[in-house]
Amino acid sequence: MHFRWTEGIVEASGQHGMPRSVVVVGGANIDIAGKALAPLVEFDSNPGQVSLSAGGVGRNIAHNLALLGEKVELISAFGDDENGAELARICRRAGIGLDHALAVEGQRTSTYLFIMDEAGEMRLAINDMAILEMLTPELLESRLPVMNAAAVCFIDTNLPAATLAWLADALEVPVFCDPISQAKAPRLIGNLSGIHTLKPNRWEAEILTGSPDPSLAAERLLDAGVEHVFISLGAEGLLCADKGAQVRLAQGPVEVANTTGAGDAMMAALAWAHLEGMDVVQSGYAGLAAAAICVESTETVSPHMRVETLRARMDGIARL
Repeated sequence: MHFRWTEGIVEASGQHGMPRSVVVVGGANIDIAGKALAPLVEFDSNPGQVSLSAGGVGRNIAHNLALLGEKVELISAFGDDENGAELARICRRAGIGLDHALAVEGQRTSTYLFIMDEAGEMRLAINDMAILEMLTPELLESRLPVMNAAAVCFIDTNLPAATLAWLADALEVPVFCDPISQAKAPRLIGNLSGIHTLKPNRWEAEILTGSPDPSLAAERLLDAGVEHVFISLGAEGLLCADKGAQVRLAQGPVEVANTTGAGDAMMAALAWAHLEGMDVVQSGYAGLAAAAICVESTETVSPHMRVETLRARMDGIARL
């Protein structure tokens, strides 16, 4: 069977092309962002700015990796609507491969609507991501050789729980995973042994381990089989852990323009650091540096994400 293209999206799968360095399996969506110009007032119309862009945890990670010079393939589900066509065009312009993505007839493209306060902090969001439930093990099985030919494979918890369990068992390459949210983190319970690198925040780590203490949570995640753990502590920085070390790194000063996408930038930088052969602490510096570059941009994926910029920012954080 050969691929049939509609706006660059594969509608059928079969013969595989050349593998990419990194494969990302997860969410891709249209982001609709509203930022208030003054303190938010509930139950009222707030003056602000509204913008539309491409988003989704998986897509954002792929975009950041492309900016860092990595070859990346995104496996996600796209609707056959105009949003899906536009999302595909944006991905291709960003250097993201869609050879193994799926176009689903009669379905809405995944959409994420979020509201930020005047400081750029996300205060509320609604996601319409039902299409991602179609990324089942049966659909992904034909794409498994592509995933296992990569240097790293990303998965995110926008995928169905059964798919996450199947991927954790079937993948033979290092698996990087972002739990995404407190609501979706439980999908990883019972599947942690198949994950190489996990990046929860402190609340997601507590859900996965039962411990509110990040240090103890990291120990439990390592005991469960995760090789590298990075627990985001917000303004307090990042807890980095493997079996040989556990270190807390400070973020340092940043000028926040928009916090959306910071975790995705960090996740991409952790993979880049892994591909560069960096240890867990160096990887942590890379993650913090990428997050800082992201939040200082008004865009979900900073156009300033480059290897040179990332390395310079890493050096600055390491000197704190």
